[in-house]
Amino acid sequence: MVKRIVVGMLAHVDAGKTTLSEAMLYRGGGIRRLGRVDHGDAHLDTNELERQRGITIFSKPVRLTYRDVDLTLIDTPGHVDFSAEMERVLSVLDYALLVVDATAGLEGYVDTLWRLLARYGVPTFIFINKLDAPAADAARVLESCKQRWSLDCLDLSRGLEHGDMEDVALLDEDVMDEYLKTGGISDESLARLVADRRLFPCFLGSALRLDGVDALLEGLERYTLSPVYGKQFGARVFKVSHDDKGARLTWLKVTGGGLPVKSSLATEFRHGDEASKESGSVAEVYRTAGDIGKNGRVETRETVDQLRVYSGDSYRLTDCAQAGSIVAATGLDLTRPGQGLGCERKDLTPVLEPVLSYAVEAEGVDPHHLLSALRILEDEDPLLHVAWQEQLQEIHLRIMGQVQLEVIQEELERRFGMQVSFSQGGILYRETIAAPVEGVGHFEPLRHYAEVHLLLEPTEPGSGLSFASTCSLDRLDGNWQRLIMTHLAEKEHVGVLTGSPITDMRITLLDGRGHIKHTEGGDFRQATYRAVRQGLMKAHNILLEPWYHFRLTVPQKNLGRAMSDIYRMKGSFSEPQADGDTVELEGDAPVSQMRDYAIQVSTYTHGRGHLTCFFNRYRPCHDQDALVDSIGYDPESDLENTPDSVFCAHGAGYAVKWNKVEDFMHLPGGQYI
Repeated sequence: MVKRIVVGMLAHVDAGKTTLSEAMLYRGGGIRRLGRVDHGDAHLDTNELERQRGITIFSKPVRLTYRDVDLTLIDTPGHVDFSAEMERVLSVLDYALLVVDATAGLEGYVDTLWRLLARYGVPTFIFINKLDAPAADAARVLESCKQRWSLDCLDLSRGLEHGDMEDVALLDEDVMDEYLKTGGISDESLARLVADRRLFPCFLGSALRLDGVDALLEGLERYTLSPVYGKQFGARVFKVSHDDKGARLTWLKVTGGGLPVKSSLATEFRHGDEASKESGSVAEVYRTAGDIGKNGRVETRETVDQLRVYSGDSYRLTDCAQAGSIVAATGLDLTRPGQGLGCERKDLTPVLEPVLSYAVEAEGVDPHHLLSALRILEDEDPLLHVAWQEQLQEIHLRIMGQVQLEVIQEELERRFGMQVSFSQGGILYRETIAAPVEGVGHFEPLRHYAEVHLLLEPTEPGSGLSFASTCSLDRLDGNWQRLIMTHLAEKEHVGVLTGSPITDMRITLLDGRGHIKHTEGGDFRQATYRAVRQGLMKAHNILLEPWYHFRLTVPQKNLGRAMSDIYRMKGSFSEPQADGDTVELEGDAPVSQMRDYAIQVSTYTHGRGHLTCFFNRYRPCHDQDALVDSIGYDPESDLENTPDSVFCAHGAGYAVKWNKVEDFMHLPGGQYI
């Protein structure tokens, strides 16, 4: 029976991941000639930008058959700027192959990959690459894997050796019984331990010279299990792209049942999606045609026109995708990465998020056409956030890093013929509150009426926004309550300190009132927005800034300078770890302080130092008052996000300032805090 598994290739940039993929394809008979990244002819680097830069930017699948195993390899980006593309793939993997450079060791981003694999529960194989290089030290790297990741990282290049059997047997009672009875451990038992993430097989070699590749392929055959899928249809979307003719491709893995061509799928559109902020968008089409559910979602149905099975740049069409298959579907316009279809109803929220902001400058380019082009790129990469700043009349991007910015610039020119530049980027701050507060919004111009009372409460750091209702149906009809939930979720609400998005908060509908004759849906939108804003104006607000987790390697003689710099940047680090004539510092520091530090490290170490940073989480800003003053945001002048309410008297509407709303509101308040 053929075993069908999906394996993701992950690594820090330049570890040889794509080269290993080429070698596996070659040894498995998938290609007849080996390509090379440095020659620009690698089979998996199909994009022109990838060939130019010599790095993987976009994830892509390739298929090969090795003995009785049908392997789908998904090559993922290794550069930290494109880590969001990598993270999306993790949700559809059966196994991961983590490639480590034997000369560089466990660089900082590899630790991030390991933690993400643990979070997503992906069984992991390790390949220690580049053993042909003079500075390679496989024993040292393997020992680092044991010390930093798991003691159960075992070298299985030559199978399970007798000296390791007892240690493996201790991992499981059934395996111990088998070992005591037979004096050995079967491949099936080892495969079960691997699938449970209790054993991490390691292989050694050189992908460029094809050393160790056969042993790795044999290990993937011996130490993996066929996933068990249910009969009910399910699928997980992990990527959206467009082919050379502009057709939108939804990349997904079928996780249950089967997906025939011309299937009608229930897809959800979230009102909070950026596209909904543009007039004439697909959101407007389904705003009334679909069924509005909780959390601002609209359900509709779309038909799968084609199912493409890709291998590199080529594909074949299939009539039905069976469980375990990776396919690209056409005809689906409302899907998004992380979305679950069928029985996979829960969407996945990524761990990684962008922390830098840039303004787009494009002289002579129609801003509407530019915004449309950027929306296409945003559709393909949901962690590229595109926003139109009405007050500034500018397009702003939120991105992961400088290299991603350069790729966006090149993609706009190559695909859309637009030449753009970017102004100096800013830091993406967030805002939250310190204690619960009730917000009230009232909207009552002539022949309109709505009042909304909301409870805003702080939640755990990193929890984002959540919405709930404790309002009785006797107080407010269920249709109006669902509409308020929609309006809470459809908008990116901003704080009152700097105008940054709010987070780590639960917003609960407490009470509301409509009018049987005069209330329209837009009235509750206005009242809801104003209630959020009025609550924030009364709250004790906290400004949050993003922090990096960093790994800094410098020569011993530069240690004092490095430590002094980190203290100056308000960062912290654990005890320095010496390794020969170099020393490594690992710790955390604000993004605002470290964003240009890599250039300084290269300068004062004369190119011998190396800094790796990745987003960790948001923390309270270390200089909130000074930063708020420097930004100079006036929440009462932000007409797009007004905290004031509108009341009616003598046949005319009039505005009431936010701090006077409680004196005029129609429903009782204040009893919930």
